[in-house]
Amino acid sequence: MMMGLVKWVNLFIIFHLFGAATTTKPIMAASDSSKFLNLAKEPWVFDWMVEIRRKIHENPELGYEEFKTSELVRTELDKLGIPYKYPVAVTGVIAFIGTKKPPFVAIRADMDALPMQGTVVLVFQPAEEGGGGAKEILDAGALENVSAIFGLHVAPKLPIGVVASRSGSFFAGSGFFEAIISGKGGHAAIPQHSIDPILAASNVIVSLQHIISREADPLDSQVVTVAKFQGGGAFNVIPDSVTIGGTFRAFSTGSFMQLRQRIEQVITKQASVQRCNATVSFLDDKPFFPPTVNHAELHDYFQSVAGSVLGGDKVIDIQPLMGSEDFSFYQQVIPGYFFLLGMENTAVEHLESPHSPHFKVNEDALPYGAALHASLAANYLLKIHQDLPVVKEKHHDEL
Repeated sequence: MMMGLVKWVNLFIIFHLFGAATTTKPIMAASDSSKFLNLAKEPWVFDWMVEIRRKIHENPELGYEEFKTSELVRTELDKLGIPYKYPVAVTGVIAFIGTKKPPFVAIRADMDALPMQGTVVLVFQPAEEGGGGAKEILDAGALENVSAIFGLHVAPKLPIGVVASRSGSFFAGSGFFEAIISGKGGHAAIPQHSIDPILAASNVIVSLQHIISREADPLDSQVVTVAKFQGGGAFNVIPDSVTIGGTFRAFSTGSFMQLRQRIEQVITKQASVQRCNATVSFLDDKPFFPPTVNHAELHDYFQSVAGSVLGGDKVIDIQPLMGSEDFSFYQQVIPGYFFLLGMENTAVEHLESPHSPHFKVNEDALPYGAALHASLAANYLLKIHQDLPVVKEKHHDEL
């Protein structure tokens, strides 16, 4: 929820940077990227961003239950005279700034010398945290004809004013599994009369790690982690069954599908060796997240725009990460680019991760994310209008 609200606040500020959809007199030229950041740092803009962020923070909502947040989004859109579609994917909102005609560029989360040439699509997506909200947005047909899409994630260990990303593989694809290992319960003092599913599950967990250490290419990063183990309720009783579950990750669809196949084989065969039965589920309600793969031409474009907004030394390349992002669903059908926004808080001794309930947003980062998002969209439309395409629309199935 913390990460999501930062993205939503960034989109809110873009409304002020661009102005309402009917505006014909822009504040500044789209190509003057540095001024986006200056405007985002104006006290009245910053205070407004903080106010919105805190409203969202005070009313956290789970995936597909973001009704209050969605209402807040629509209220602000109405105030600014920005048209939108609602509902999309239950609670989602898709807003439009510009001519409502192609080209379209989307920001998940234009000040031009002439009226805006094209349309910026603002994607207020529900259910990012494991709910596959991006896939639902696409299935609803809300992003048809979009030429490019940009998104971000906050990075609490990256300094304020710094962004990080890379061309190609950025985040791993991920999936989830759950297995029920069944034996025969009994008293712990006479285990010979039982079939112990806890021992079987323990052997299964160790064997799953053999897939990574002895079957996976060391140069093709993969992960299998068992993070759930439930079984038994008494100290002296062997249970009838045990439930284990976890996640598996890889940077290509081929490696991912191989992992999935071997996970099921290892669990069922190892359970059988221990005289147990096992059923394995890959949890259809938690969809497979494809790898996040940044478009090469958009990477060059991002570095150019981010460098003009933040300074070239503030735009860094980093190694691929084993985390996953449902932004990757968009990248399956739209050329897309995802990046990390620095949110380091030097006043805090111990930095909590964004998934921690103790994570605290550093609001000083908001102007940087907002200005960069606005500049990426405005300059993209300007380049398209000048017939200088920054990306060829080609789709990919995997790396």
